[in-house]
Amino acid sequence: MITKKLFDAVIAQYAQNITGRHGLAHWARVLENGRRLAAVNGAEIRVVELFALFHDACRITESRDPGHGQRGADLAASMRGRYFDLPDRDFERLYDACVRHTDGETEADLTVRTCWDSDRLDLGRVDIMPVPDKLCTDAAKDPAMLDWAIRRSVENVEPLLIRDEWGAYGYFKN
Repeated sequence: MITKKLFDAVIAQYAQNITGRHGLAHWARVLENGRRLAAVNGAEIRVVELFALFHDACRITESRDPGHGQRGADLAASMRGRYFDLPDRDFERLYDACVRHTDGETEADLTVRTCWDSDRLDLGRVDIMPVPDKLCTDAAKDPAMLDWAIRRSVENVEPLLIRDEWGAYGYFKN
């Protein structure tokens, strides 16, 4: 689970508009996608949840931003032990998932692939529709999962966990 203290520390260093295409709503949808996928395929949920928070946390632009995954992984490394703990093997998965999440790869550890799919399922927000051939797990390729995730992404759904779990009040429009 992402604690309020960890969430606040990540937000404090975020350089972009928190309501932008790569901001809070995206992170929260990635988290919800990842939770659904992990419930089906058994991926390590702590890694999947932390990936949702860190993978785009160090973007310096909303457009092409080479190296943002590496910066997000390095941020996670700097916060490990202070704001969250993970066993070494799980941290290696988190780090790898963040670094390579934009490379288009489909082969890796199940947990890493689940992280990548949780992000790819939210591509509709930037007018790119996820297709099964570019996804990594059977759970993500399931038509019901694809339909659910794509609809939420295209509609830019603002998950309630932003408020209820992360305590980010005032973010919602209503």
